[in-house]
Amino acid sequence: MFQDRLGYRFVRPELLTEAVTHASISSATRSDNQRLEFLGDRVLGLVMAEALLEDDIGASEGKLAPRFNALVRKETCAEIALSLGLGKVLKLGRSEMMSGGRRKQALLGDAMEAVIAAVYRDGGFSAAKDLILNLWNTHIETVADDARDAKTALQEWAQARGLPPPSYVVVERSGPDHAPLFTISAQLVNGSEQSATAGSKRQAEQNAAQDLLAQLETS
Repeated sequence: MFQDRLGYRFVRPELLTEAVTHASISSATRSDNQRLEFLGDRVLGLVMAEALLEDDIGASEGKLAPRFNALVRKETCAEIALSLGLGKVLKLGRSEMMSGGRRKQALLGDAMEAVIAAVYRDGGFSAAKDLILNLWNTHIETVADDARDAKTALQEWAQARGLPPPSYVVVERSGPDHAPLFTISAQLVNGSEQSATAGSKRQAEQNAAQDLLAQLETS
């Protein structure tokens, strides 16, 4: 049962129903999760900011900001959602379901934020904070001091050496329409490049940038 995996039992289960209802199936009598997502994003941000301040009392804002961004970004929320099996309980319209909505990173990330808001509205800030800290515990402990996303880090690497920003080229698109795979090459004008494959262009670009950074650091 999802509430068991979540580690929270709702007093008002209708809040959870709203949190897992996507706009593609909403109606006049069924609310979608967009408003809860808006609230959950803010609750998550506050909890993460406080957790980072307590974790490193001497850290500067410049050191905390990239860690914060890494913890609250959509990719991390989607990763947590996948670990909970949130995609399996989402209420989706037929078109969204047929296009692989239960595995879409953006959709999962939004739904995770909506669930946080549902817990906040059901049990208050303390309940939401406990939930977030429990689910994000490993991420908080392991987030790198410099947690900039890979594309930003690669661009800064290039700029520091007088090079133009990297380019990202779609090498191949494969798989069915409902579950496409994108292979993207991250390229620098000095000839360095690396390719990566993922279920979204954004993630493939990030993976390619990360692989190229790793190559540059060892060359």
